[in-house]
Amino acid sequence: MVDLEELDKNKMPRHLAIIMDGNGRWAKQKGKLRVFGHENGVKTVRETVENCVKIKLEYLTLYTFSTENWKRPKIEIDTLMRLLVSSLKKELKTFSENNIRLNAIGDLESLPKKANKELKEVMEKTRGNTGMTLTLALSYGAREELKNAVKQISAKVKNNIISIENIDETIINSHLYTHDLPDVDLLIRTSGEHRISNFLLWQIAYAELYFVEVFWPDFSSQHLAEAIKSYQNRERRFGKTSEQLN
Repeated sequence: MVDLEELDKNKMPRHLAIIMDGNGRWAKQKGKLRVFGHENGVKTVRETVENCVKIKLEYLTLYTFSTENWKRPKIEIDTLMRLLVSSLKKELKTFSENNIRLNAIGDLESLPKKANKELKEVMEKTRGNTGMTLTLALSYGAREELKNAVKQISAKVKNNIISIENIDETIINSHLYTHDLPDVDLLIRTSGEHRISNFLLWQIAYAELYFVEVFWPDFSSQHLAEAIKSYQNRERRFGKTSEQLN
């Protein structure tokens, strides 16, 4: 087993993204309601954020609520939004003490007014923090993000602000929700599922993928360390050969 202290500090991923999956199934296994899983999942979020601060990670992005999650039962959605508001209120002190800047991506205007207001307030209060950037993907869908980017760029082409010939990756990046974030280096998904589920499709083009069997509420510092250790043992070639890298 690996722990966080054993990791190579010179080979840390700059941007870690996590698909936090399995809260409902974790609760079901214990004979509890899905809500119980989400409540325990919040505790794991807190522990994971603190662990990422300890290893001096620069960027952490958590898939908190997808555009598809709106299809879930209303009682579950209401619970998730209530947890979001209460967690933001509780964690403001932690963000300040650990120099964490809170960021959010997605269709934030579709969130309930109370959740949207609390989110924006905490983001504003932590805007000047210079440590880790914690990004919550809320009402987020990568296809929706790309569709919006295409619309914005098309409008600028139509109005002669951008010429078609000048459209490149930099232009596209600048119209994404993540325009101020670097590409993802390592993507972790819990619960044993091996899907990307419409998460950061553009930004994970060269990310290392790591799938772990445990449900999100059971994801520990050891699981995090093992994922990063796996990342550190991989050769990231970005299309080149091993010989070119060496």
